[in-house]
Amino acid sequence: MGNKRSGGGLSPAQQAAKFLGVSVLAGAVLAGLALPAVGAIGLAAKGTVEQFDEIPANLKRPPLSERTTILDAKGGEIAKVYSRDRTIVDLKDISPYMQKAIVAIEDARFYEHGAIDPKGVLRALNNNAQDGGASQGASTLTQQYVKNVFVEEAFNDEKAVAEAQKKSIGRKIKELKYAIQVEKELGKKGILQNYLNITFFGQQAYGVEA
Repeated sequence: MGNKRSGGGLSPAQQAAKFLGVSVLAGAVLAGLALPAVGAIGLAAKGTVEQFDEIPANLKRPPLSERTTILDAKGGEIAKVYSRDRTIVDLKDISPYMQKAIVAIEDARFYEHGAIDPKGVLRALNNNAQDGGASQGASTLTQQYVKNVFVEEAFNDEKAVAEAQKKSIGRKIKELKYAIQVEKELGKKGILQNYLNITFFGQQAYGVEA
């Protein structure tokens, strides 16, 4: 006999998508976007689950571009060439202070929740309601990592980069589905390592070792 699912027959991942859809809708209302009132929440929930199921199962994670060092015949350095100034490093070689700082800044409850942080979403909705806008986000560090993968895949295609960063329900659903996947595949340490290696830190520096 198969395992029973709660939430009207939805899997945990689908329930998360449903929650996200309703949350994004609420955020849109707070931002003053015009939305049909009758049945809007129900349509959002149903629509997010359907979109969730239509997204390809596996996230494409292209190899991260790194800088290349050109050497002369004697092994001396001639030049460094790169489109992304990045050196990939293992988590064990990254300062624990840097690791803790990133988690504290980007997702203080990183080790306490899964791909999505319901408490963070509700807190952001509440704060935005009090502020009269939608300035505070609630993306987990895992979701931010997935978004960075989308941007890396787009590379120097400005249109594709803009699409990867577009604020839309569709992109958020896609981001969530793959965040659930990488949480299972990589675990917290793997996600943190990848995040620290892929993230843009400014001044053409990609990754903490740049």
